[in-house]
Amino acid sequence: MQRLEGLSKLSGAERYLDDEPLEGTLKGCLWGMTVRSPASRGKIRQISYGSDFDWSHFVVVEPRDIPGPNETYLIENDQPVLAPGYVRHMHEAVALVAHEDRNLLRRAVASIQVEIDPDPPVLDFRIAPRPDQIQRGTDNIIKRLQIKKGDVHAAFANAYKIVEGEYETGAQEHVYIENNAMSAWMEEGPNGDVVVVRGSMQCPYYVLNALKHALQRDETRVRVIQAPTGGGFGGKEDYPSTIALHCALLALKARRPVKIIYDRSEDMAATPKRHPSLVRHKTAVAKDGRLLAQHIEVILDGGAYVTLSPVVLSRGIIHAAGPYFCENVLIESKAVLTNCVPYGAFRGFGAPQTIFACERQMDRIAHAVGLEPVEVRRINLLRDGQTTSTQQIVSGGTDRHALLDSAVRASDYDKHKRESEAFNKTHPYLRRGIGVATVLHGAGFTGNGEVYLNSKVDVGGRSDGKIEVLAASTEMGQGTNTAFTAIAAEAAGLNATDIVIGVPDTFRVPNSGPTVASRTVMVVGKLIERAIDDLAVQLGQNGKPLRGSALKAAISDWHKKNPGKELKGRATYAPPPNVKFDDKNYVGDAYATYAWGVCIAHVEVDLRTAAIRVLDFTAMQDIGKVINPVLAKGQVQGGVVQAIGWALSEEFKFKDGGMLNNTLTNYIIPTSDDVPPIRVIFHETPYPFGGGGAKGVGELPMDGPAPAILSAVAHATGADAKAIPLTPEKLLSLLPQNC
Repeated sequence: MQRLEGLSKLSGAERYLDDEPLEGTLKGCLWGMTVRSPASRGKIRQISYGSDFDWSHFVVVEPRDIPGPNETYLIENDQPVLAPGYVRHMHEAVALVAHEDRNLLRRAVASIQVEIDPDPPVLDFRIAPRPDQIQRGTDNIIKRLQIKKGDVHAAFANAYKIVEGEYETGAQEHVYIENNAMSAWMEEGPNGDVVVVRGSMQCPYYVLNALKHALQRDETRVRVIQAPTGGGFGGKEDYPSTIALHCALLALKARRPVKIIYDRSEDMAATPKRHPSLVRHKTAVAKDGRLLAQHIEVILDGGAYVTLSPVVLSRGIIHAAGPYFCENVLIESKAVLTNCVPYGAFRGFGAPQTIFACERQMDRIAHAVGLEPVEVRRINLLRDGQTTSTQQIVSGGTDRHALLDSAVRASDYDKHKRESEAFNKTHPYLRRGIGVATVLHGAGFTGNGEVYLNSKVDVGGRSDGKIEVLAASTEMGQGTNTAFTAIAAEAAGLNATDIVIGVPDTFRVPNSGPTVASRTVMVVGKLIERAIDDLAVQLGQNGKPLRGSALKAAISDWHKKNPGKELKGRATYAPPPNVKFDDKNYVGDAYATYAWGVCIAHVEVDLRTAAIRVLDFTAMQDIGKVINPVLAKGQVQGGVVQAIGWALSEEFKFKDGGMLNNTLTNYIIPTSDDVPPIRVIFHETPYPFGGGGAKGVGELPMDGPAPAILSAVAHATGADAKAIPLTPEKLLSLLPQNC
């Protein structure tokens, strides 16, 4: 089926929040802006409001105007809504201002001076803090986690070779098409006034919980509605809670609607990024290339507040040992506090960082024992019945070795390898190479996370016989609504035109969990199937469910007999059988299932400039049953492009913890000229507990491209790069003299 909102987006008819006129619910709307810290750490001495403005005509919100606790509700409530006299990072929100004239508001906010008595900031997560830099506990550690399997130290004593490596990845900006945007207004409700926020977001119930907490209101007096959302990639998971709180506080004080729209430079400077990482590997290897032991140390830069760092660290370490069997594994990890902008969710959620390190280490292992990179992976890839680093028994039927072999054939790996080596012997300044990465990605929340979420989905039978899907899962460009429509239509035996997807509105939809973690189609899609079963059984006879035209007719007949009443089918999450995880010791089934992939990159390096160009890319993916091949292919291609930028060009420039290159003229993302042909091939192994047989697709494509590209660069030039982004300046310093 075609993408439901494709035509409206293609034609420009889709209305994002900044496109909507200030009328209707936003009539008389004020514009809101944020006053931000100019320093990375210190005490606020004074806020001076410019003398050229009559501030009685402006709405100003400071921390004292917050009705409840000055906390942003998340894993830990350490991040204030507005800095309470002390700032912990550059661009931290200090105060809020609103006015009906947007241009006047901009000038007024620019006139406000925030004076800071500075304290020494922590700006490098790799260096232990001095005593005067401690801001959390005794060591600035946000979270420590460990995975232990077997006896690593004994295995090292019997190793043929021990291979060590240290790998680094940088921050990354989400660059969603639509910047952060939120509106807020007041409505009358049965229990008093209701704060309504509507905007660009991934997780309406995250926003609802944050508003309830800081505004001291229950769910009857706070309403959250998702507006059409132009991209997220994790960047609109937790941060919309912050901008929603800011918007709501201004609306409460003004008693008028308020809209806050970030421009690109503010969005890039002030919102969370991908966590920078440092990963150290020490691997014991047998003579035949088998992994005997893996000792891995993972360090993440968490930024100034906890936000989502604990769960990013969790997913990162679970993926750190890669898709390989090893009897002895020790993974030690920590996320540390710095005075940079808080780092948060980003496509892959910690796995791309640790998989990058693992895959570069595998290439170094191959070199150490005299094997080809493909062969060392073939030797160590997990087989069904073997165990991961958390001692989860791998099952599901995916043949990972067949996946690798198929990718090698589809990419003409051997041919490109031979031709590249011949080319390099004759060309004076161009070098070509090919590289590989094999990856896995857990689908859904980690461990018992899905049980904790207790997600719910309703389907409503409408008076016209159509079925409305009611879920909090959001469409943000990835195709949620189209996939849900296909799943619901198949489950009900109806046409796609008989399915309606309800707008995520916390007054109408149950909490089906956040739109993150490669869970939407797999977990929530399965709940849709079960909710339709519930509806079909209600309308059937003797417990026999109705389907197709009979179900549609029964829905219409029910409404004729019960005018004005609601007809709903419901489903609540139930874990697949025999899925058990020890959250304390990190032992057991970390995920109900995994998606698997193989990435092969062919590159060209210009020795004159050290510029790297990706010539060709193959992505072999096992994501269960593919619900919509066009959308799935787009997800994979988009992930590859995003990963190319992370690998080669998206370099952050910081000064005192603040982003210097916060525009798209000097933060360099790939353009169409930088994108190679991307060959996407699906290997389908349907997952019985996923919607339509699907597993997750959103994050897997981000995991493999960066290490595959650097593997290809190493093949082309001999440069053993261990850090990204690998810009020309960095590669130039690594090129061997004889390449």
